[in-house]
This record gives sequence, C-alpha cells and structure tokens, in this order.
Amino acid sequence: MSWVTIIWSMIASACLTLAAVYLLVWCKQRTAWASLLFSLTAMATAAMAFCELEMMRAETPGQFGTALRWIHVAAFVVIVSLIGFVLFYMRAGRPWLAWTVCTLRTFSLLLNFLTGQNLNYREVTGLRHVPFLGESVSVGEGVSNPWMLVGQLSLLLFVVFVADATITVWRRGDRRQVLVLGGSIVFFVLATTVQSVLALWQIVHAPITPSLFYMSIVAAMAFEMSRVALRSAQLSDDLRESEERMTLAAEAAGIGVWMWNIARNQIWGSERWLRLFGFEPGAAVSFEMLVQRVHPDDRERVEREVRRALEDRSDYMADYRVVLPDGTQRWIAARGRMYPGTHEKPARMLSATIDITERKRTEEALQNSEEKFRQFFKNTPDYCYIISTEGNILHVNEAALKTLGYKREELVGQPLARIYAPESVARMEDLLNRWKESGQIRDEEMVIVTRKGERRVVILNVGAVKDKDGMILHSTSVQTDITGRKQAELEIVQQRNELAHVGRVSTISQLASTLAHELNQPLGAILRNAEAAELFLQSDPPDLEEVRAILADIRKDDQRAGEVIDRMRALLKRRGLEHTTLDIVELVEDVVPLVHPDAVSRRVRLDIEVPRNLPPVRGDRVHLQQVLLNLILNGMDAMGEVPAEARRLTVRARQADAGTIEVAIADAGHGVPAEKFARLFEPFFTTKPNGMGLGLPISSTIIEAHGGRIWAENSSAGATFYFTVPVTTERVAS
Repeated sequence: MSWVTIIWSMIASACLTLAAVYLLVWCKQRTAWASLLFSLTAMATAAMAFCELEMMRAETPGQFGTALRWIHVAAFVVIVSLIGFVLFYMRAGRPWLAWTVCTLRTFSLLLNFLTGQNLNYREVTGLRHVPFLGESVSVGEGVSNPWMLVGQLSLLLFVVFVADATITVWRRGDRRQVLVLGGSIVFFVLATTVQSVLALWQIVHAPITPSLFYMSIVAAMAFEMSRVALRSAQLSDDLRESEERMTLAAEAAGIGVWMWNIARNQIWGSERWLRLFGFEPGAAVSFEMLVQRVHPDDRERVEREVRRALEDRSDYMADYRVVLPDGTQRWIAARGRMYPGTHEKPARMLSATIDITERKRTEEALQNSEEKFRQFFKNTPDYCYIISTEGNILHVNEAALKTLGYKREELVGQPLARIYAPESVARMEDLLNRWKESGQIRDEEMVIVTRKGERRVVILNVGAVKDKDGMILHSTSVQTDITGRKQAELEIVQQRNELAHVGRVSTISQLASTLAHELNQPLGAILRNAEAAELFLQSDPPDLEEVRAILADIRKDDQRAGEVIDRMRALLKRRGLEHTTLDIVELVEDVVPLVHPDAVSRRVRLDIEVPRNLPPVRGDRVHLQQVLLNLILNGMDAMGEVPAEARRLTVRARQADAGTIEVAIADAGHGVPAEKFARLFEPFFTTKPNGMGLGLPISSTIIEAHGGRIWAENSSAGATFYFTVPVTTERVAS
C-alpha cells in the first residue's frame, strides 16, 4: 500500500474515532453542544480526507472535478461547526461576524454547484501527475472559476472571527485556551488557505491537502476537550462511566490519564498510563509507588512541583524521566490540575501524560550536533564561513579572521569573492553552477589574498544546508590552508632535481675515461682521413673519387663524435621533469652507446631483449636514461670479481599489464646480501667499497615521480633490478 493511502486513511480513521467518542459524549449529555460540534468537525475532516484521496487517485478530469466539488461540502461543515465550537466552547466571538461568515460560506457552496464544474474550476481540462510522498498523484489543470474568491473571502473573515474571539479569551485570562485552540485554528486555516491557493494557481506543483491542516485543528481541539473530559469525569456521579469515556478520549488522543485521590492515596490510571510507568493492568498504585518510578535525578523536582500545586491549588506541569522495572528509561510530559474537596482542601489531582522520549532524544541529538558544530567552527584551524544563497558572508570563524587580517564587521555581509585572488574569482561562476546542481563543492584548489596582499593557497569544500523541501537555506564553506604544504612540495621537487643532477654528474664521471676513448676514435679517424685526402690531392691528376669517399667518412666520424657530446650534455643539464611520449626501444638504444665502451673495457657482454611492438610510455627522457645508466653501471660493478667469460648483463622489457611497461636489468654477479635488501634504496647506503649511496635513491625518486615502482630480486645467476613506467595512448612524435 502507498504512503498516500496509508496517511490519508489514518487521518480519516483518527478523525472518525474522535468523532465517535465525542458524539457518544453528546448522546449521554445533550447539553454538551461543543462535543457535537467537535464531532461534526472531525467527521467533516475525515470526509475531506477521503475526497482528497479520490482527487490524488483520479484517472479522469471528471473524477477530479467531482471530488473537488464535494470537498467544499466538507469544508462548509468544518467552517460552520468550528464557528459554533468557538461560540459555545470558548464563549467568545461576535455573532454578526459569525453570521456573515456562514452566509458567505453558504453562498460559496451554492456557487460550487451552480457555476462551472466546482468553485475552483469552471472546467477541469486535464490532469497532471506530480511526485508526492514517493509516488505519482493527480493534480488538476483547467479554467479557473473567478467565484473562487468568495470562498477565499469567507475563510479570511473566518480567521478574523476566530482572532477576535481569541483576543477576548486572552483578556478574560484563559490564555492556555487561546494558545491551544485560537492559535491553532488561526494558524492552520491560514496555512491551508495559502497551500490551496499556491496549488490551485500552480505556483507549487502539489496536491490540495487541507485535511492535513484541519487534522491539526482537530488534534488541538481533542487535546483541549480531553482536559474538559478529565474535569467532567471527576465531577460525575457515575465514576465507571466517566472513567471509560475519559480513557477512550485520552487513548484516541494518545494521552495517558491518571487520577490521584489524595485522601485515600490511591491512583487510578488508564491502560496507556499504566504501560508508560511499567505497572500491570489493574494494579493498585500509590503516590509513593509512582514517585519511585521517577528517575532519582528528577525525583526531588517532581515532588517539589506536586507540593507547590497542592499548596497553591494550581496546575501542575513537569517533564521528567521514569525508570521501568527492566531498566528502560522514558521521558514523560505531565500536565495536571488540583481539584478542591470540602473545606477547600485539595481532594484529587487529574493529570494527562504523554511519552516524549523520541522528542527528547531528537532534541538532545540536535543540541549535541549544534554544540559539536559550534566547537568545530570555533576551534578548527581551517577557515570556516557560513554563506547566504547570494554568496555573502553571514559568519566567519577566528582562524579566518586572524589569517586574513580583517575585523569581523569588515567581512560579515560582504561577498565571499572579496577574499579570493583574481584567477580564483574567475572560477567562481563555474563552481557556483556546480554547487547549485549538486549542493556541494569538493577539494577545489583556490587562492585567497589577505588584507596585506599575501597570497595563500587553500583547498575549498562547500556544503549546502537545505530545508525539508530541498530548498537551499545557506551554505558552509571550509578552506584548508595548504600554503606550507605547497611550498614544501616545491622545495622537495627542487631538491629532487638537484639530487638527480648530482647523480647524473656522478654517472658521467664514471664514464669519463670510456667516453674520452669513444671520442678519440672518431677524432683520430678524422685526422687520418684528412691526411690521406691531402696526399690524394697532391697526385697529378688528383683522385677525386677517393677524396669524396674520404670526406664522407670524415662526416660520419664527426656525426658520431657529436652524438656522444650531445648525450653527455643532455645528461649534465640541470632541469626538471618534462613528461613526453617515449618509445622504450629508442630509450634503451640511446643509453647503450654511452655504456658500450665501458662494457668493452670491462669485457662485459651486453644483451638487449626489448621487443619493438611495445606500446609507448609517458615520462622524462633524460631522467629515465639516468635510471638505466645507474642500473647498468651498478650491474657491471657487481660482476667485477666474476670470470670474464661469465660477465653478462641483460636489459629486458615487457608489458607487465595493460597499464605498465616493466624494464629489468639482470647481472651475473653474486647478488645482494639478504641483510642489505631492506636498505638498498636508502640515501647514502651502498654495497660498493667506493660508492656514494646516491644512485639507487635517485633512481627510486625518479621512478616514483613517474607513477611507477622499483625493486630488486636475487636470482640463481646474480641480481635483477626492475622498474615500471606507465603506458600512454598517445603516439610518439616522429
């Protein structure tokens, strides 16, 4: 069953129950006209609820229009019976104004049946389905009936009538009756009028639900009538009949009722009251037994309030906790009154109690939540603001004021954009649109400017505070200052680049002698070719073909020497990370010529096993070359004591998974001692006699900066160092 059906059926059932109760009261006591009028109000409200349910379930405009027409009949009965209730029960109100309201309401009822389809529409032309309580309900569309203003005028005059009667009762001194009855009637009639107008004029897309508001009036009347029922029961000669009537009324209103016979020290309680206090049905209860059920922390206060009521013969009001036999605690709201007996001494107390445990828990949770928020807002080092929907600052915490250098009055009421740097203000429009769509902004990096002009980097998070209808009331903005972290990151990057540069210089120093040998070969060849060319030119005639061949050799040797110098210059250059798309094959082929002379001098065999179909990677060419150089030279160093015929260094590459390329450098040395594995990548830790302890830490830093990882493993023929680099979908620039 749907929530709409459940709620409106419950409204109708509750109203019919109350109507039956007070109709029974009137049948037993025909002079109790207020009970009859209340019963009529409750029955009409139930009928209104059934009509509203028919409207929301309507499948055709005709069904909708008919249900809306009959709602006006129920509304007529509600208004007329409420006027009579005010006149008879509150004993106030101007009769001429009451007749005016009744006449207008009768006229509007006639118009309801004589003009158009009903008082609100000349014709219901169609239905529109709108979401309501998690399901789709029907709402009418059509041509508005101008005579609808007569009905609305009658409601406004009815509010004036009740307000005038309420003022009279207030002046008379019965102020509780004013608050419970007059206040609720005025408020809920105005509320249902506003809701109906908004719905009929399609300002709010929702069904017309006056029964929800009139049900609240019925509840207020029931509460007030129950008080009268309690008082009447005490004065009745037929105690059993009065107890049943009072219990039925109290149960219908959700109230536990009890009476204390002071002279006999006996307490009678309704079944609901006995359950609230943990007594068995029909149990004989004394006042002392009742007090023992009160929480020890509240007991003295409750006894003091009861004594005061006895002495002053006044009303008794208290909210307190009760402890049931099983240890369960409940919050109880009690309202009672003392009634005198002979010689004006208090004879009995009547009291109504309601279980308010859930309300108290909600209030306590709300207070705790508010207190936590206040403490967070006050003590957090983050910069916190409460922002209006227009973007103005409503409140700001001390941390923000201290950092920004403003006084509170200089920021409150000002736009939040005032504290942002120009580039961040330019982003505010985009962020505002995102905030309106999702109600939040998460982890946005912004720049704020203090009063002195200092720029600070903050992480912005914004959340919206909404009402029950989802409308944004205001927002909370929290800025986490990351200026220090940003500066530290810049310093770390700078230090990493400096360290990498030192590592490259160290690597080149190791290769200096072999590179000199590598350069001497093309330079010597150039010299010898030049001398040969000179001899050929001295011949008569000169052999020009030989001279051309010699010049071609000189050009090749010059290019080879230039490539060696360019590689050294690139490695020695001080620079930061520059991510580009790289071919792993080209990366390895650029490094091999640099280490080849050293490998030849050490009699190390270099094996390159890199497939040419590997996908491209993204990284910094020079830094990745440095990692390869470090690992290859380390591998050669590890084979210094291995027989020359066994010195073999293998460079392999493969695609480890869809997102990474794995590169391995395997040597044929003696491996890494097990006790030194854990510290391999620590700065200044080395396994070589003359090592600096920088190569592997630098390599680890570079690989991690690329989003990969580096590790080492021992094998049966030495050690293997691995590192991974992320794959990219971009193409390598040709």
